[in-house]
Amino acid sequence: MIRINDIYMPLDLNDEALIKKAAKEIAVKPSEISELRLVKKSVDARKKSDVHFTVSVELNVKNEAAILKKNPPNKVCAVKNETYPIPRIQSRAHRPVTVGFGPAGMFAALRLAQNGLRPIVLERGSDVDTRTKAVAKFREHGILSERTNVQFGEGGAGTFSDGKLTTGIRDPRIKHIFTELVRLGAPEDILYTAKPHIGTDILRNVVKNLREEIISLGGEVIFEARLTKLIQKNGKLTGAVYEKDGKEYEILTDSLILAAGHSARDVFSYLQTNDISLERKIFAMGVRVEHLQADVNKSLYGDFCGHPSLPPAEYKYAVHLKNGKSLYSFCMCPGGSVIASASETNTVVTNGMSFHARNSTNANAALLVNVEPGDITGNDPLAGIALQQGIERAAFILGGSDYSAPITLVGDFLEKRSSVNIGRITPSYTPGVKPADISSLFPEYITETLRTGLPLLANKAGFFAEREAVLTAPETRSSSPVRIIRGSDLCSVSLKGLYPCGEGAGYAGGIVSAAVDGLKCAEAVTENG
Repeated sequence: MIRINDIYMPLDLNDEALIKKAAKEIAVKPSEISELRLVKKSVDARKKSDVHFTVSVELNVKNEAAILKKNPPNKVCAVKNETYPIPRIQSRAHRPVTVGFGPAGMFAALRLAQNGLRPIVLERGSDVDTRTKAVAKFREHGILSERTNVQFGEGGAGTFSDGKLTTGIRDPRIKHIFTELVRLGAPEDILYTAKPHIGTDILRNVVKNLREEIISLGGEVIFEARLTKLIQKNGKLTGAVYEKDGKEYEILTDSLILAAGHSARDVFSYLQTNDISLERKIFAMGVRVEHLQADVNKSLYGDFCGHPSLPPAEYKYAVHLKNGKSLYSFCMCPGGSVIASASETNTVVTNGMSFHARNSTNANAALLVNVEPGDITGNDPLAGIALQQGIERAAFILGGSDYSAPITLVGDFLEKRSSVNIGRITPSYTPGVKPADISSLFPEYITETLRTGLPLLANKAGFFAEREAVLTAPETRSSSPVRIIRGSDLCSVSLKGLYPCGEGAGYAGGIVSAAVDGLKCAEAVTENG
């Protein structure tokens, strides 16, 4: 089997046309191709007069050796069959424990279960169905559950943020992860689209199917179970204690994968108190910006806007400023909404989400500014968390102390004034919004980077010049401000048998990289015995 990369295809793409074009690329007859499958598909909208698809295909064809010899390897290459081995392991004295059931914890537990190690999963939030009801109650009525919410519960924070699977890392485990997701109910097109996403509506069922597979393989998933203590002897983990329904339970274990997520602030405090090595890391904060999806489509697709083959347009931009800071878009949600994402009472936190169809009126994205360890005074590893909390509490008050989010229109923000009215773009955040001056929420370097960077983004994409675009604040949970230090064996440098894992521990930056880190930690548990 061979692969042909970067084939130009018009928007009216179909199987017959693709076979003919692939055959032409390698100078063979279409009849000589016995099998063809699409492995990558992206929209190329760099020229508004020529919006098209760029695709890559894998195919079986006669005389493959000769074809490979006469074509450049960057265009035509042999397909490497890569597999991800999952050996069965003999039973061990103690079952491994995974704390947290987001992407890292889910794939760690799945791998351990497939290895025959019967993991025990502790998830502080609820199962996804109960959690969905709690999230809806918060969004509709402003009644927050600190136990289960957008941050805590089955599937992790990613369950309510579209299920975007774009990643900047390269790792052979990624293909395995995508294949597993499809097997568990995700759309098959995530295997070949350049910017794959599942959608919150579909992802809920995927995570349930993953949980059921873990259970069917002998694993156990305990919801509403909050880790309260690690038990150790002579620098080695010997057990863990969790709280459920007001009672504490102890588990004997010598391996615990800690994938608690970036919002498990009580866990970080516990680790610091018990001398587990932590350090500050770079994170980011900012706002959510909302435009009309139709305006984004028109700006990015030009006259091809509205073509039935084109998905809702999405973007990724960054500008670098003279103050040494950068302003960049993150977690862009075409046809989505801004979602209330607080996990602590009397705070406001925003995030973005979309369903699979991405057919809502607005587009939204985070506009973020990096916060360096040196931007915060002192040397407390948890100082970044304190900064986040201060902003989230101030936003709650600015929004009216009822979980409404403070908003400012872009034009008012640039002119340093408070907004009074809403313009042509209706904010999607619920339970409500309150026009205000959001600049007071942030350290000056964040506010000024936003003010300086927005006009520069408008030079890249016209819709950023929309003065009635809505800025909803704050976006504080895009990444963890803390790293739990681990060694080359992936164990905490402070406690043998404790495996800090995923985004919350400081080793990932999204669903895919977190899932990859979960697999790595599961492999380490298996190998370390």
